Amino acid sequence: MSGSALTFSDDQAEAWDRVADVLGGAGVDLIGGTLMPAATGRSSVLAVIGKAGSGKTMLLAELTKALGEAGVDTISGDYEGKRRKDRRTLAILAPTNKAASVLRGRGVPATTIHRILYTPVYDPEYEKIAEWLAGNGERPVVEGLTDIALDRAKAFYDQVKSIPGALAAAGLRGSDFIKGWKRREDPLDIGFVDEASMLDERQLEDLKEIFPTLVLFGDPAQLAPVGQSGEMVFDRLAEGRKLVLHRVHRQEADNPILDLAHALADPDLTFEGFERMVAEAARKDERIQWAERVDAGLMARSPVLVWRNQTRIRLIQAFRAAYGAPPDDLLPGEPLICDGIELPLKHRKKRIDLEARGLIKGAQVIYLGPGKKAGFAKLHVIGAEDPQVSAASIIKIELPDEEEPFIPSAAHMGAAFLHGSAVTIHKAQGSQWPDVQVFAPDLFVAAKVGRMEAGIPLWKRLAYVAITRAETRLHWVVRNRLARPTEALTTADLPKGVAPLSLVAEAEE
Repeated sequence: MSGSALTFSDDQAEAWDRVADVLGGAGVDLIGGTLMPAATGRSSVLAVIGKAGSGKTMLLAELTKALGEAGVDTISGDYEGKRRKDRRTLAILAPTNKAASVLRGRGVPATTIHRILYTPVYDPEYEKIAEWLAGNGERPVVEGLTDIALDRAKAFYDQVKSIPGALAAAGLRGSDFIKGWKRREDPLDIGFVDEASMLDERQLEDLKEIFPTLVLFGDPAQLAPVGQSGEMVFDRLAEGRKLVLHRVHRQEADNPILDLAHALADPDLTFEGFERMVAEAARKDERIQWAERVDAGLMARSPVLVWRNQTRIRLIQAFRAAYGAPPDDLLPGEPLICDGIELPLKHRKKRIDLEARGLIKGAQVIYLGPGKKAGFAKLHVIGAEDPQVSAASIIKIELPDEEEPFIPSAAHMGAAFLHGSAVTIHKAQGSQWPDVQVFAPDLFVAAKVGRMEAGIPLWKRLAYVAITRAETRLHWVVRNRLARPTEALTTADLPKGVAPLSLVAEAEE
């Protein structure tokens, strides 16, 4: 067993065995490392739940590794080769691009739910290259592509298993080889879903149509999706279908951020008592920062996390003023958050195009500049495997005490965006950043209001989610002040991807 070389905790070992039993019904013997005929007509949903630091991601990664060693094909969402009759398939899914990129950064080949629900349609000529790279065909001869270009594609794919990345290395643009997107018709076998606390009932039903075997990985202490009364999809599973992990105490897990997050489970802890804990931790460890002001420089790439919308809007305006942004335009480098797709039903295909390229609600984007067509914007989609996009965009900047937002740039229809230098803690769920600023005055207000969610004070749920967004350093901001940036906004720090692909051009014409 792949996981046997690791030191699992007792609950991790039990979860491994339970998941292995379920996977046996899907035709995968993890113990023997072999594939078997799948049992037809069987459907199974299992949940692995635990708070931050309980080892959910480690277990997911080891299960993924063992499935690969057994011969299961991992479906990435960027290209899917011809289906073999005897194969078994796995997809590792996350609700957002950022959550998927966090997993990819830990060696887990994750993609978004949208990229599995909707699959790319390749140009037949370039599909020959994709089949060859995936090991399912002979080296092709393609008009306009030299042997040197094909060699570059092969060298890239040998290092990074990305078909679009390999084709980009050959000098092709996304619009050359991807002609559109379609709703998946063929089912897959096994789905692992990370950040399952963010799923709503409709998404779960969509996934159950595709995957007869689903394993949900989620944190019960996070915030439930809006409209579900504080309940998460795995809460409704029978107790025997929920595997609970507890915090893993490893030497490298001596983490003051997790210590603070887990301290919130104390029912007698008050907000004032918690702030004293934060101050004490800040005196002992540089990973906790007691901040008198919000850092505008950090807001450019990692939004300050707040509870109230009015706080978010005021901090956004302070951020733009600090960088000298004009009131009627955006500066390259300003962060945005996708607020949904504004397209009529007759443009369903265009909606799929936008969503499949990562422009789903909640996606984090950096503005690169205006597109070539009126209403278009060049964008960098944070966490997307192919991040550069030119899309018909409706960009809204909200103003304090104003009902209508200011719109510096707008297409007639397309992807809608809000400013992303400050976001609500709800919208931050599923994302992580090296440095995270939490706006404590908002949590103080939440504590004074006394609201509860699923029997837990709301301020504690908010604080838990906000704190656990920090990978390396937590900044606990205690005053309603902004420190001015020391450097101008830039886009030089963003990784380069495939040449920008224009989206929704037909809808604009």
